Amino acid sequence: MNFHDTEHEASYRQKAINFLEQHAERKVIGQPGISSCLSPQALLKAAKEWQALKADHDFACISWSKEWGGPGGSAIESVIFAQEEQQFDIPEGIFQVSLGVCMPSIIKLGSEELKNRFVKPALRGEEIWCQLFSEPAAGSDLAGIRTRAESTSSGWVVNGQKVWTSNAHLSDFGLLLTRTDPTVVKHSGLTMFWVDMQTPGIEVRPINQISGQSGFNEVYFTDVKIPDSQRISDVGGGWKAALGTLATERLAIGGAKGADCRELVALASQLPCDTGTVLKDPQFRQKLADWYVNSEGINLTRMRALTTLSRGGTPGPEMSIAKLVMAEQLQQLCDYAMDLQAEFGIINSPDISEQAAVFQKGWLKAPGSRIAGGTDEILMNVIAERVLGMPGEIRVDKNRPFNELPVGI
Repeated sequence: MNFHDTEHEASYRQKAINFLEQHAERKVIGQPGISSCLSPQALLKAAKEWQALKADHDFACISWSKEWGGPGGSAIESVIFAQEEQQFDIPEGIFQVSLGVCMPSIIKLGSEELKNRFVKPALRGEEIWCQLFSEPAAGSDLAGIRTRAESTSSGWVVNGQKVWTSNAHLSDFGLLLTRTDPTVVKHSGLTMFWVDMQTPGIEVRPINQISGQSGFNEVYFTDVKIPDSQRISDVGGGWKAALGTLATERLAIGGAKGADCRELVALASQLPCDTGTVLKDPQFRQKLADWYVNSEGINLTRMRALTTLSRGGTPGPEMSIAKLVMAEQLQQLCDYAMDLQAEFGIINSPDISEQAAVFQKGWLKAPGSRIAGGTDEILMNVIAERVLGMPGEIRVDKNRPFNELPVGI
C-alpha cells in the first residue's frame, strides 16, 4: 500500500483545500452543521447551489469525462477531493444517489441521446434521481421483486410498490427495476427502465422516521405507462444492469457517516467521574481502543482501494467491509455515548444537548445504515464468497421459474 500522495496528488489536494477554504467553513466538533440547522427546503436550495459551484470550478464528478460535463480527472483525484470535502460544513446527501448510483448506470448503459439529455443537468444538481429497487416483499433479495412491467402495443404498463427509496420526494427521475417475465428463473426475468417521477400513476409517500425526518419513501405504481424508449437494459437483462448499479452504490455509500472516536473523546473529556473525567476511566478507554482499532482497520482497507485507484484499477468487493463494520460501530458508539450523558442522553436537540445531539442523531440513523446499500447479512455473503472464496450460500430456488416459487422464498 502507498500511504503518501504522489507529487501530483499532493498538488491536487492543496488545490482542493484552497477551493474549500475559500467557499466553505470547516466543521467544528460539538457544533451543529448546516444540514442540521436548515429547513428541508433551504437545505435543498443550499445543496443545489453548492453542487453548481463545484461544477463551475471543476470539482463536481471529477472523474467524469469532459463530454459529460466533468473535468476529465482521475479516480484518485475524485477520492482526494471527497476526503477533504468531508472536513467542511457543506450540505450532504442530496445528490449521493443521483451521481454515485444512477448517473454511472446511465453513462454505462444509456444511449447517446439519453446521456446528452440527463448527465450534465444531474452533475450540476439541476435534476435529482432516485433508485427504485427495493420492495416490501423482496427483503434483501433484490431478484425477488414483484413490480410488474407488462408489454403493450405502445410500450409497457407498470404496477407495483417500491420502498425505502431515498429522496424520491425530491426526485425528478428514477431508475426502475421491474419483473417482465415471471415464467423464467428470478434473475432472468428483470428489466430496467428510467421514469419521470411526475408520470401519471406514480405516487410518492414519505416515510416518517423515528428521528422526525422523512428522507426515504414508499413509491406506488398504478397502471403507469412507460414507452419502450425508456428501457435501459435488454428485456430480461435487468439483473446484469442492476449488479453494476449496486457495485457503484456500495462504493458511493462507503462507511456509515456520523459520530466517530473524535466526537466521543471530546464528550468524554467534558464529563466528570471518580477518576476526574470519563476520558481517564479504564473501561471507557478499553471501548475507545476497540473502536479506534476498528476505524484504523477500515482506513487501511480504504488505503488499499486508494492504491488500486492510483494505479488505474477498480476496487473490489472488499469495500463492503467498510460499510459492514462502520455501520454497526456507529450504532454501538452512539448508544454508549448516550448512556454516558445519563438523563441528557434522551435530548435530541442541537441547541441544548451535548455535542449538538450528534450521538442521538447517529443512534437513530444507524439501524437504517445497516440496511441501505445492502444489509449486514448480504454484505457478509459478499465478503465470504467474493473476498474469502468460501462456498456460495445454498439456494433452494435455483433453476425454478419465479411464478412457481412459494411466497416468502
